[in-house]
Amino acid sequence: RMSELQYGKIPELEAQIAQAAEAELARDHKTQLLRNTVTNEEIAEIVSRWTGIPVSKMLEGEQEKLLRMEEELSAQVVGQSEAVTAVANAIRRSRAGLSDPSRPNGSFMFFGPTGVGKTELTKALARFMFDTEDAMIRIDMSEYMEKHAVSRLVGAPPGYVGYEEGGYLTEAVRRKPYSVILLDEIVKAHPDVFNILLQVLDDGRLTDSQGRTVDFRNTVIIMTSNLGSQQIQEIADKSDYNAMKALVMEIVSQHFRPEFINRVDETVVFKPLAREQIRDICKIQLRHLEERLKEQDYGFEVTDEAIDVLGEAGFDPVYGARPLKRAIQQYLENPLAQMILRGDYMPGDVIRISARDGELVFEPAQHVQAEAS
Repeated sequence: RMSELQYGKIPELEAQIAQAAEAELARDHKTQLLRNTVTNEEIAEIVSRWTGIPVSKMLEGEQEKLLRMEEELSAQVVGQSEAVTAVANAIRRSRAGLSDPSRPNGSFMFFGPTGVGKTELTKALARFMFDTEDAMIRIDMSEYMEKHAVSRLVGAPPGYVGYEEGGYLTEAVRRKPYSVILLDEIVKAHPDVFNILLQVLDDGRLTDSQGRTVDFRNTVIIMTSNLGSQQIQEIADKSDYNAMKALVMEIVSQHFRPEFINRVDETVVFKPLAREQIRDICKIQLRHLEERLKEQDYGFEVTDEAIDVLGEAGFDPVYGARPLKRAIQQYLENPLAQMILRGDYMPGDVIRISARDGELVFEPAQHVQAEAS
C-alpha cells in the first residue's frame, strides 16, 4: 500500500497539480474574478505602492537596464556624452555594490552655460530610474541665500512658526525616499546649507527639527550652477573636454570648500550646443508636440526643411536650447493654435508643416482614417 501511494498516487497527483497550475497561468487574468495564486506582477504592484517605484521598472532586469543607461539618457539629452557617461558610471558603481552603502545612490555637481541640458539630464535620470518626473524633488537654492532661511530645509526649531510642518527637504524625502533631488543654482545658497549637505553626502541621513531621522540612501542628489559658463563659452571650440573641465574646476575650488567637493561622486561640465545638436533637440521637441496633438486625434508631419528653419531660428550659442522653445512657440504653435480654433484643422486631420523661402508653410488639412492619424 505504501509503495502504491509513494510511486503511483502521489506522482499522479503532483502531475495533476502541475497541469492545473499551468492551465491557470495560461488563462487570461483579466477575465478571472478569483484566483488561488498570487503572481509576481501583483506582488510588484503592492510593493510599488509602498515604495513609489513603478511596477514596470521593478519587473525589468536591473542589469539590462543599467547596461543601456547611456543609450536611454542620450535619447533625451543631446550633445552631452561625457556628462551622460559620468552619471551612468556613478549609478552603476552604486548599484553594483562598489560604492559606500551608507551614502546616497549618487551625488553630482553640474556646471555649464544656460540651456545646455543640466536640468533635462536630471529629469531624464528621474524618468530612467523611477519611470516618472514626479520622482524629482526640485529646490531653488536662491530661496536659501539668507541664514534664517536655512532652517526651512530641516524644519523650524521648537517654538517657531512652522515647527509642526517639518522641513521642505526632509519632509519631501521622508514621503518619497526613492527620488532624484535637484538643488538648482547651488552656488547661491548660504554657507550653512553646505554644512547640512555635508552630512547628507557623508552619512546618507539627516535629522529634522522633530527628531526624525530621514534616510537619503535611496536618493540621487544633483546640484547645478552656471559657474564657469563664460570660460566654457570662450574655450569650447579651442580645447578638449578634459582641459575645459580642469579650467572650470579651478573656478569651482574658489567657491566651494575642498571637503564638500571631495564628497561629491562626480563633477560634470556641460558643453555649449552646436547648430546640428540644436536641430536634434528640435526633433525631440516636435515629437512631444506630436504626442500632444495625437491625444486630440490630430496627425502631425514636419518636413526636414521645416526642421532646418526652426533650428536656425532657435540657434543661439550663448543661451543654448532655450531660444529653440521660443522659436517653436512663435513660428509653429501660435499660428497652429489659431488655425485649430478657426476650424482649419479638425480632429482626424493630418497637420503637415513644410518650408518655403525660409518660412514655415501650413499645408491644407487632409482628413484620414483614425488608424492612419
